[in-house]
Amino acid sequence: MRRELTLSTAPIHEATLVAARKMSAGMGAAVYFTGVVRGTEESQTIAAIDYETFREMAEHQFHKLFDEMERRWPTIESARLVHRLGVVRVNEPSLWLEIIAPHRPEAFAAAQWLIDEMKRTVPIWKRPQP
Repeated sequence: MRRELTLSTAPIHEATLVAARKMSAGMGAAVYFTGVVRGTEESQTIAAIDYETFREMAEHQFHKLFDEMERRWPTIESARLVHRLGVVRVNEPSLWLEIIAPHRPEAFAAAQWLIDEMKRTVPIWKRPQP
């Protein structure tokens, strides 16, 4: 499985990421997810979220998740994930994910699983900004 992980303070440009998609002729599903900062956090109005991480540990955890995803869904051809760090304003993307697979069921299942496990295990902390 091809994998690409980007942790960056740079804005996420979805159209550029989609245009860079690589998939073989046997693949029939490209599932995308974009997580966007919403204007409330725990019932409080916010203007942004400040994301921080321990980069080496986050990268290690993401690669463990990619390994497990490849074990669970061996037909997935690639996974690309971009997570913003630093201050991300309301309505801006903080997370972008692409899963390429032969069929949609495994692509959707893998995407959902990866996001859930990322939130559970990857050390990325968020501080709401008023």
